[in-house]
Amino acid sequence: MKVTIVGAGSVGSSCAEYIAIKDIANEIVLLDIKEGFAEGKSLDLMQTSSSLIFNALITGVTSDYEKTKSSDVVVITSGIPRKPGMTREELIGINAGIVDSVTENLLKYSPNAIIIVVSNPMDTMTYLVLRKTGLPRNRVIGMGGILDSSRFKTYISLALENEPQKNIKAMVIGGHGDTTMIPLIDYVEVNNKPLTDLLSVDKISKIASDTMVGGAALTKLLGTSAWYAPGASVAYLVKSILNDSKETLPCSVMLNGEYNVEDLCIGVPCIIGSNGLEEIIEINLNDINKERFLKSVEAVKNTNLSLKGLI
Repeated sequence: MKVTIVGAGSVGSSCAEYIAIKDIANEIVLLDIKEGFAEGKSLDLMQTSSSLIFNALITGVTSDYEKTKSSDVVVITSGIPRKPGMTREELIGINAGIVDSVTENLLKYSPNAIIIVVSNPMDTMTYLVLRKTGLPRNRVIGMGGILDSSRFKTYISLALENEPQKNIKAMVIGGHGDTTMIPLIDYVEVNNKPLTDLLSVDKISKIASDTMVGGAALTKLLGTSAWYAPGASVAYLVKSILNDSKETLPCSVMLNGEYNVEDLCIGVPCIIGSNGLEEIIEINLNDINKERFLKSVEAVKNTNLSLKGLI
């Protein structure tokens, strides 16, 4: 199996590392526009093979899309990252042009690939790729909910004095933004017990708040966007596709009537397998979460208005 990752920055290279370590693909191509950058990252990663024990071939190329030919999955991480105080939406003007060009070049050489969009604002960039390419919705997936859910689980774990995250079931839906994501508190289970049985209302509220600003908090601390958790989340999604695992994962996908929403990409529970999006799961939301989801839908729609003239 072959995976191409466009953008050899921190997220792209960490994604490549995790895919190699987990033996998810046997060939990984890192592509970047900066001369020699992807080549250097790939060589550095290959030199970890004997220590980390993996067999994947990792190749770096500068703007040579021909080397991405016949990729099964392509990951688009390219674009400028967030800086402190910058919203994901402020990136749209620059990143839309980048994502559009990258997608066109990728599909020339891998017309059957499943596309994973990571570039921000992620829901809007996923919508852009679908509308510009005309691809079926199962082949274009935005990675946001998996990352947001991993942050949600981390804050739950810390509040429970480092409860192993493998024991926690939790999900975030909605837009991949600080004010649009929806941590589903009432769906959380820890060792099959509801979170409300384990923590106070105030502590649960703080977990939800910390989750929603999880990315911004890291950007403030690091001076740029996070990369370990995003890279791992992308690798997890790639694994679910290439292993045909049929896992239920929150992803940004095109809704065509599900959740009473049309013509919009937003985070919802999805079954992910070899065809990419295999099925959208419509869960029953309580009245509060229904209202929050509708507000999230409207917010993403408003961001999509910035694509006028591009699609």
